[in-house]
Amino acid sequence: MNPLESYQPLLDVLPASLRPWGRTLSRQLADALAPQRHGDLRQWQRLLAELPRPAPSSLALAAPTVSIGAPTDCDAETRTALEAALRRLHPWRKGPFEVFGIHIDAEWRSDFKWARLEHAISPLAGRLVLDVGAGNGYYALRMLGAGAARVIGIDPTLRYVFQFLALKHLAGDLAADILPLALEGLPPKLQAFDTVFSMGVLYHRRSPFDHLFALKDCLRRGGELVLETLVIEGKEGEALVPRDRYARMRNVWFIPSVATLKGWLARAGFDRIRCIDVSRTTPQEQRATDWMRFQSLADFLDPNDPGRTVEGYPAPRRAILLAEKP
Repeated sequence: MNPLESYQPLLDVLPASLRPWGRTLSRQLADALAPQRHGDLRQWQRLLAELPRPAPSSLALAAPTVSIGAPTDCDAETRTALEAALRRLHPWRKGPFEVFGIHIDAEWRSDFKWARLEHAISPLAGRLVLDVGAGNGYYALRMLGAGAARVIGIDPTLRYVFQFLALKHLAGDLAADILPLALEGLPPKLQAFDTVFSMGVLYHRRSPFDHLFALKDCLRRGGELVLETLVIEGKEGEALVPRDRYARMRNVWFIPSVATLKGWLARAGFDRIRCIDVSRTTPQEQRATDWMRFQSLADFLDPNDPGRTVEGYPAPRRAILLAEKP
């Protein structure tokens, strides 16, 4: 199966506010999914084409574990083949999912984060939503479960995009898509989305202000930004700039205090800025599993002081802020 076919329903029903983008989106998708872009791309295309597809008797998108189908919807042989195919897309970073009785225990208990924000954000019912850094679409599916009219996620990591494509093929037609694009691939001054999520992205950006301005450009007037990122304890103006790695991650550039982050948002032109949660990341929320067998949080912390990373920095603490485009 050509994965481009998966995006045709979106191209056919683009909301009016996104139709100018539709003139270039087809070409962007074709470029992003060209075989030379990733050595495993043909393998993943074959995986999608050969994926067993039992008919799901139910979908649960509003529950902590996103569920597609029931164990009784397929026989044991089909379930074994389906699990083997899904495991070929290892590692699974976001979840959890339950697929025809197969429990995908991802590295992150992403439902923990969703529980921190779902009652504080503006209701998603009927909204057009953008999820930046969407990964395999766990949050996009939760957004649909919360009533969003359409969810468009973007993520340049093709493995995660194919994880979502596999889930969507199993679930059937859903008003959610994960596009294999970075934020820079969106047209400037789009001003189309009711809600924009950026979760776990800001600290990977060399220029946090460029990221915040780009997010604002995606929002309509009065639209809401949901921003989740690493923070440190500190006063306004304070931020951590790691010398090299942070928690063994190479690409962490700026970790501000909450007060500093509020100042950045104000400077970028947002208003009604408020912090709704600050939480330390725990090994219950982020850990290695059978579906993500690489190192995880426990390996990134000082074994003698779990309040510090192995590099000696404060252990991961994450904040969720809301802001509005005036």
